[in-house]
Amino acid sequence: MTTTIPLAVRELDAQCPYCSVQCKLRLTPEPLPGGEPFRYRAQGVPNAASQGRACVKGLNAHQHAFSSERLLQPLIRKEGRLVPCGWDEALDAVAELWRSRIAAGDPDSVGFYGGGSLTNESAYWLGKFARIGVGTRHIDYNGRFCMSAAASAGVRAFGLDRGLTFRLSDIPMAKCILLAGTNVAECQPTLMPYFNEAKENGAYLIVVDPRRTKTAEAADLHLQLRPGTDALLAVLLLRLVLDEGLEDRAFIEARTEGFEEARRQAEALDPDEAAARCGLPLEDARRAARAYAGAKTAILCTARGVEQQTDGHEAVRQLLNLVLATGQIGRPGCGYGAITGQGNGQGGREHGQKADQLPGYRSIEDPADRAHAAAVWGVPPESIPGKGVSAFDMMRLVHEGRIRSLLVMGSNPVVSNPHAGFVEEALGRLDQLVVADLFLTETARMAHVVLPVASYLENEGTLTNLEGRVLLREASLPPPGEARADWAVLNALAERLGRKERFGCGSAEAIFEELRRASRGGAADYSGISYRRLRSEGGVYWPCPSEEEEGQGLLFADGFARPGGRAQFAARTAAGTGAVVETDGGYPLLLTNGRVLAHYLTGAQTRRSPALASRELESFLELHPRTAAALGIEEGEWVTVVSRQGEFAARGRLNAGIREDTVFAPMHWGGRQNVNRATRPELDPVCRMPGFKTTAVRVRPLRGGGA
Repeated sequence: MTTTIPLAVRELDAQCPYCSVQCKLRLTPEPLPGGEPFRYRAQGVPNAASQGRACVKGLNAHQHAFSSERLLQPLIRKEGRLVPCGWDEALDAVAELWRSRIAAGDPDSVGFYGGGSLTNESAYWLGKFARIGVGTRHIDYNGRFCMSAAASAGVRAFGLDRGLTFRLSDIPMAKCILLAGTNVAECQPTLMPYFNEAKENGAYLIVVDPRRTKTAEAADLHLQLRPGTDALLAVLLLRLVLDEGLEDRAFIEARTEGFEEARRQAEALDPDEAAARCGLPLEDARRAARAYAGAKTAILCTARGVEQQTDGHEAVRQLLNLVLATGQIGRPGCGYGAITGQGNGQGGREHGQKADQLPGYRSIEDPADRAHAAAVWGVPPESIPGKGVSAFDMMRLVHEGRIRSLLVMGSNPVVSNPHAGFVEEALGRLDQLVVADLFLTETARMAHVVLPVASYLENEGTLTNLEGRVLLREASLPPPGEARADWAVLNALAERLGRKERFGCGSAEAIFEELRRASRGGAADYSGISYRRLRSEGGVYWPCPSEEEEGQGLLFADGFARPGGRAQFAARTAAGTGAVVETDGGYPLLLTNGRVLAHYLTGAQTRRSPALASRELESFLELHPRTAAALGIEEGEWVTVVSRQGEFAARGRLNAGIREDTVFAPMHWGGRQNVNRATRPELDPVCRMPGFKTTAVRVRPLRGGGA
């Protein structure tokens, strides 16, 4: 794997394309011995979000941008093979089919699948293009698998969804921090110093995770629960807070509603039975409840470990009950945070990529919200299609033949979706699969048309980090070859569909100016943010309704974004059921999955950075040594993992820090190593999040002929 030489030997300013911290970077050219002209050395740049830090992924991200595997011209499938073609031929082929579906009165047979790494401008443009360029209701994005559980829970509890309700700079003020299902040390490593500083200031750190991760190693208390019992644990913690009389009655009465039903539910729970089901000592849960509720200031954060379950919405709601019952929100050093995974997972869901949302975090089902978007777009409100379906539900429609053409932009669903074999089969049934990407990913290899797009070094635009801070990423280089910005591809398609007048913006800044108008008055109000402000101030929090305001870093100091300013407690109708998947003799272990330090999402970019790929060359399955011994598995040997949905292969890795009833695999590899070939297709009934974290499996050594 080699890197090509960029056009100019000069210092480049950049912003990491990976996690939700969005660290600023500077690339400095350095001469190389032996005839090679130079290489880039990356370093962090001081800024408010990351304080000048950068992790190994960000420091090596430029390697994929300069990779010889970059797509430099469009590809079209002829006689079963993808061959190079010109932009006109590629775009004409796409638009011709879309025009025929629109003319036949069936625009819903065209679907759009976006990504949480797209800029705010591209995400906004994609949502607008799907709805008034093509007229389809079918658009969703891979952030459905990232933030949907926390988003839906936050909206119902607080009236607003933003990753963090507090500022990153507030973290060192907390005297207790509870991290549930988040491995910050590996997934967002530049955040870890904030938590370390809090510990130095006397904070008590609690980590909830089935594995003893790098983050758990830093904890004062590790609650190593059974996968799928997070909602039950949350109810148990509330019960124990109530038993100790540690609830904040003044806060509950003044600023919330629905507490009595939540209290009755918690008090009906048997603590001993609940702790046993969670696989935890009851006294450890009691210590956690006392520490969190008894602290002067406390922060509670969740991530995919809690959220990627078939009751992820409910699990987060129950944890928010704990936040509200103790009054640990709306003050410096307090609050709730969903630690966003993707670089623009926050902004990507605010401006129209989600099936049920319009720009500014407006609802597509609300007449006033539809009227506002329609006025900005210059169309009648009734011309905007209604609510679509979630990302995985779209794959079901593809499989059923109801979606015949699909544009995938900035995502790799063949690897990232649950029940991946089903998804691959579904995409193979399409009349037309169009993929816009940097590389020939596993999904792009199946495409009828592949469109080359700009990387993070070449694509100007804004991104919103996990604390709701909008940041401007300047373009440092022109796109290589014939690659184009995502929004420019959509403009060219709009022209072929006769929609040029609606998609005439010729720059990312011009699109952002329209986004400002579209978001004005919405929950995610960007109308007071401009490129000028972002360049001069380095970043601005939303909501920011005017250029004279700073934006709100700390939310809910004076009231919640619900009627009457009161937050809403949640009550469960079946307390304690959780999302536990029952194991049996055929499938005796619980498979969970996640990330590792060196890689990101499906590895499409990080596996093309030699410095990162060399750290983790292949997937692995983490097992407890006693579990491995019982199965006859040795350290380093290949194993087959089989579920009721499918199977994958990985190299065994023994680790005494994982529960004996649980195995873990990372999510960054495709093909036979794709963990999602085994994950199950069931979805959360509220937010449509798949249950990635709980799959019953059996494991066998590959040398024994598999399972």
